[in-house]
Amino acid sequence: MDGGSALIVTVIGFVAVLVGGLLTMLCFRVVDRGNHSTRPAADADEHSVEAAGSSLRGGAWIGGLERLAIYSGLLLGWPEAIAIVLAVKGLGRYPELKNGDNSAVAERFIIGTFVSVLWACGCAGVAHWLIG
Repeated sequence: MDGGSALIVTVIGFVAVLVGGLLTMLCFRVVDRGNHSTRPAADADEHSVEAAGSSLRGGAWIGGLERLAIYSGLLLGWPEAIAIVLAVKGLGRYPELKNGDNSAVAERFIIGTFVSVLWACGCAGVAHWLIG
């Protein structure tokens, strides 16, 4: 890989990790905005997808590492990395998801994971296309 390709891979890797986190938070806000109409105001804040982040500690770090691992795995030609990352994440979060006290926790996990994985895959596709 030449210097230009390495720079492209690195820059898009930073975009995958950093912008992916912002995009995920934006999606949580959009979902919460749609859910407020179906719940009373006091209940809506308590059961919002954004508020569920307090139950899923370390989510921003885990999401960033998830995007980095998937991005790297795809660029290295190892798409199995997606399955491994999702399995490890699911097993690690199982106790919080099994609790079931607040459905917003599971919603946050699923929405955050989907947005994160799709963004990382898209960034890997763009990087592969640019250096291809």
